[in-house]
Amino acid sequence: MEFGWYHEFHRQVEGQSDAEAFEQGFEQVEAADRWGLDVFWLAEIHQQARRSVLSAPMNVAGQIAARTKRMKIGTAVHVLPLNHPLRLAEETATVDQVSRGRFILGAGRSGNPRGYAAYGVPYSESRERFYETLEILKKAWTEETFSYDGKYHSFDNARAVPRPYQQPHPPIRIAGASEDTFPTLGRLGYPLFVSVRSGSLMGLKPDLKAYRDAYDEAGHPGHGEVYLRLSMHVGDDDKRALEEGEPSIMAGYKSLITRLEGSPNARRRAEAEEVRTITYEQVVRDKVIVGGPERVVDRLKELEDELGIDGILFELNFGAAIPAEVMMRSLQLICEKVMPQFK
Repeated sequence: MEFGWYHEFHRQVEGQSDAEAFEQGFEQVEAADRWGLDVFWLAEIHQQARRSVLSAPMNVAGQIAARTKRMKIGTAVHVLPLNHPLRLAEETATVDQVSRGRFILGAGRSGNPRGYAAYGVPYSESRERFYETLEILKKAWTEETFSYDGKYHSFDNARAVPRPYQQPHPPIRIAGASEDTFPTLGRLGYPLFVSVRSGSLMGLKPDLKAYRDAYDEAGHPGHGEVYLRLSMHVGDDDKRALEEGEPSIMAGYKSLITRLEGSPNARRRAEAEEVRTITYEQVVRDKVIVGGPERVVDRLKELEDELGIDGILFELNFGAAIPAEVMMRSLQLICEKVMPQFK
């Protein structure tokens, strides 16, 4: 199983400056590389200044490539409709080159209409823009020069420089959230990102079945890779982990209500009422993994068996209220006590 850290470059203390947030984030990157983590995943977050400074993930990915030697670097997810496809092709290929082939493109549309509004892009266009940008990216990566005449972008004998280090191009994984997306991504044959915020971990089974059924029917090789993003906190024992995680996780769910109510995804809007009244016991049972190393290993093996996941993207500080030193202890325990049970 692949282990990756989903990171938002949070402001982890009140009043933390942009410079301090970046410095702290890069220190955590270097520790993750030292401790043997497989992948460091970068979010793309716009118009949420109190929450995160990570609005330009490719810039940050280049810095990570320079500061690390072994760990892969991915985006989870790059919001394709808000990026110019030729510029994105060149930026991703550059990171792939300077990292010597350690880059993975995780792509999606995002469920945050505020980011689209700020960029002057109607969210209603996000699906069409996403697939058009993805098609252009692959042409730019793989063809010496390319032309394209689309609804939103047109190119005539354009050239993307540099070429990617990985051939024919970096791996692509795509986020699925709405019900109709899962069979679509299965038919297209892309590895899948899936996450749990308002739903439940085991509630993913019908969506993953729809994805894999479509994947198999389309005749793609393998079984259809699934990578699960979930909130996680590991402590030295179960009691300590549960106590450390509760304030931050519940604060995260309280802040999630507003985002669910304003989501363009009907299923997420419908889940807002459940989240409004949820208890910590319910969250731990159905939505997150919290505990000592042994408990976490057992829960991950259960998910591996039930959902057939190929990897996880753990979020260590949902709610952004866990002190940095406690969060880093959680990461160390994952790398030293949990990961070896899956290698």
